[in-house]
Amino acid sequence: MQTNFAPAQLADPAMAASEKILRTCVHCGFCTATCPTYLLLGDELDSPRGRIYLIKDMLEGGKPATPEVVKHVDRCLSCLSCMTTCPSGVHYMHLVDHARTHIEETYRRPLSDRVLRSVLSLILPYPNRFRLALLASKVGQPFRPLVARLPRVGNRLAAMLDLAPAALPARNPTNRPGTFPADTRALEASAALQGGPARRTGRVALLRGCAQSVLRPDFNEAAIRLLNRHGVEVVQAQGEGCCGALTHHMGKAETSHAQARRTIDAWIAEMDGAGLDAIVVTASGCGTTIKDYGFMFRDDPAYADKAARVSGIAKDITEYVAGLGLMPPVVETDLVVAYHSACSMQHGQGIRTEPKNLLKTAGFTVKDVPEGHICCGSAGTYNILQPEIAARLRDRKVANIQRMAPDLIATGNIGCATQIGKGTAIPIVHTAELLDWATGGPKPAALEGLAERRAMAAAE
Repeated sequence: MQTNFAPAQLADPAMAASEKILRTCVHCGFCTATCPTYLLLGDELDSPRGRIYLIKDMLEGGKPATPEVVKHVDRCLSCLSCMTTCPSGVHYMHLVDHARTHIEETYRRPLSDRVLRSVLSLILPYPNRFRLALLASKVGQPFRPLVARLPRVGNRLAAMLDLAPAALPARNPTNRPGTFPADTRALEASAALQGGPARRTGRVALLRGCAQSVLRPDFNEAAIRLLNRHGVEVVQAQGEGCCGALTHHMGKAETSHAQARRTIDAWIAEMDGAGLDAIVVTASGCGTTIKDYGFMFRDDPAYADKAARVSGIAKDITEYVAGLGLMPPVVETDLVVAYHSACSMQHGQGIRTEPKNLLKTAGFTVKDVPEGHICCGSAGTYNILQPEIAARLRDRKVANIQRMAPDLIATGNIGCATQIGKGTAIPIVHTAELLDWATGGPKPAALEGLAERRAMAAAE
C-alpha cells in the first residue's frame, strides 16, 4: 500500500511503525474470509482491509478520529485471525492498537461511553474491586429487564449482569504472593517410573491475573499443582498486578503501561534474584500482551531492556509443560474433549498443537471445534461493549461445539471460558485442570456429576 506520511510524522516512532505496517498490505482481501465481523455484518469497513483504509486515512492525514472510524474500529475484536490468514505478514495487531490509542487521545466519546469504559478500567484489573462489583451485581439482577431498556447503555449493562457468575468462588489460598516448592514425592515417583534421577526441573513465575483470580481461581491452583508435580518451583511475585491487557485494548495506553511496568518490575526482581526459567501464564489473552511487552516499551529508555527480558521468557502454561514433557497419566478416562483454541492462543501466540497434544498424551479424546478460527465473542471487554455481535458469535461457537457432542470443553483463556459457558451446559475447564487431574491432581469441580449425566444421556 502506498503511503504519504510527512517526514515530521515519521519522527514519531509509533507513526513510523504503523506506516511500515500499512506499506506491507497489498489489498489482497484474504483477511475478509476469516474476519468474524465481516462474516456477520458483510460490511467492507468491518473487515481488516476496510479498517486499514480508515486507519491509514486518519493517521496519514493527522486527523482526529471520526464517529465512523470509531464505530468500525470499536467493532474489531482484535482476534487476529487476519494475521494468521494474511500472506503478506501485515502486523494488524500493532496497527489497530495504535488506532485505538489515537482514538482515545483525539475523540470525545458520548458521556455514557466514557463512564462505562472508565468503570471497566477501574474495576476489572483489580481483583478486590472486581469481587465487590460482582457481589453488588446480585442486587441488580432482579432489575435486569428495566436496566436493559435504559437508553444508550442498557444493553451493555444487561450484558454485564448476564456475565456475572451465579455464585462467586471463595478466595483461594494459593492466590497470594509466595513460593510453591516442587513436589519431591511426585518427582521421585515419576523418576522411578521413568528410570531416572529425581530433580527439580525449573523455577517459574506464574501470573496471578486479575479477573481470572476472582472468577476461576481453580485455574491457577491446578497449574501450580501441575508444575510442582513436574519438579517446577512456582513463585507468585510480590508487587505483581494486572498485565495491562484490558486497558491496552481499550486504547488507554498510559494506564496500561503503568500497570505493565509494575508487573515487569516484580518479575525482574525475581529474575535478578533467585532467577526464573520462564514466566508462565494461564490466560492466553494476558500472554499475548506480555509477549508483546518488548514492542510496547521499545522506546522507553527505562523499560525497553526489562520489558524485552520479560517477553523473552513468557510462555503459556501448555507451551511450558510441552517443553518439559508430560509425565505418564495416572487416571484413566474415556472423556471426549472439545478443544476451543482461544484467538489469543492460536492467532496471537501461534500456539496450536501443544495443548491438543498434551491432552491426548493425558488420555483424552480430543476433537477440534468446526470453524475453530472464528472468535467466540469474548475478546476482553468486547462482550460488554459490543454485546449484540458478541452474542451472535457465542451462539455460533456453541452450536459448533454442541454438534460434536463432547463430554466437556477445554480452553486456555478465562474470557472464552466465561463467554462460552454462558451459552451451554457442557462443562468448560482449563486445559491445565485436565492435565493436573490426569497426572494425579483432583478432578476438576466443573466435572462433578459428569458420569451421572453421561449415563442419563445414554439411557435416553
